[in-house]
Amino acid sequence: MALMPKRVKHRKSQRGRIRGDASRGATVAFGDWGLQSLDAGHIAATTIEACRIAANQYIRGEGKLYIRIFPNKSVTARPLETRMGKGKGEPDHWVAVIRPGTVLFELAGVSHDAARDCFARVAHKLPLRVALVARHAR
Repeated sequence: MALMPKRVKHRKSQRGRIRGDASRGATVAFGDWGLQSLDAGHIAATTIEACRIAANQYIRGEGKLYIRIFPNKSVTARPLETRMGKGKGEPDHWVAVIRPGTVLFELAGVSHDAARDCFARVAHKLPLRVALVARHAR
């Protein structure tokens, strides 16, 4: 089941621009290893779920996976083959807004090699460039 908010103040949101680097959520806080975004963009809720499944299949219960992002922005879409006009479309899916520097996922209880291999599988599913970061300087 893809992530989505229980309730929102406004059903339809404007697109907006992603400016600047992440000031919050930019350090590894829960685990030992983190997957940090290098680009700005949107990550869909279905993509987050696919990343979660790929990571959990790799670590197989040895470590713990933390998901640090949540899709709280609605993206609207018009039905296919619809004429122009008639207003804005209905909410189609939910996305998380990602700034450069945001830590997307964290792993605890695994070695450096296991974290690197796990996050390599996750990175293939993401539409952004990412980097492996550690909690402490090695």
